[in-house]
Amino acid sequence: MGQALQTYDGEPTTHMPTKLTNEIISAAILGFEEQKRHIDSQISELRAVLSGGSSEAAATPEAPTRKRKKFSAAARRNMKEAQQRRWAAIKGTSEPPSRATSKPAKPKRRISEEGMKRIIAATKKRWRLARAAKAQPGSATKTARRKATVRKAGKKKTAPAAAKAATEAVG
Repeated sequence: MGQALQTYDGEPTTHMPTKLTNEIISAAILGFEEQKRHIDSQISELRAVLSGGSSEAAATPEAPTRKRKKFSAAARRNMKEAQQRRWAAIKGTSEPPSRATSKPAKPKRRISEEGMKRIIAATKKRWRLARAAKAQPGSATKTARRKATVRKAGKKKTAPAAAKAATEAVG
């Protein structure tokens, strides 16, 4: 198994599965038999061309095709569980819980009626505030603009004008 295998083009390959199972071996046999039938038919055609006879007479009879064995539901379930155990062993995880020992799922948690009322009230308050802000679209921005223009105007005053304004405010 550890040797390199030859492919059709003569290139060596080590493309061999690490673990051979009966299914893999059976599939390989069926594949090779199909290749053999194909090669035999090509050989018989070439012999017919060479001798000038019919290729049908020289063709070998085809072997009957195998039908897959059908497994019962219980057998498939056992195979599934065995495969899960094998994968768990390979991955180093614990075995999957069996159906008989597994705990039932916890019931889904629900929000209490009081909690729902609080959420609804908070949502309504948030929308009410949003609508109020939308109804007064420029009030906040207009006030900010006025304050900015007053500040700018205050900064533009010259020193004598500022002194005069200060004396007028005092007097």
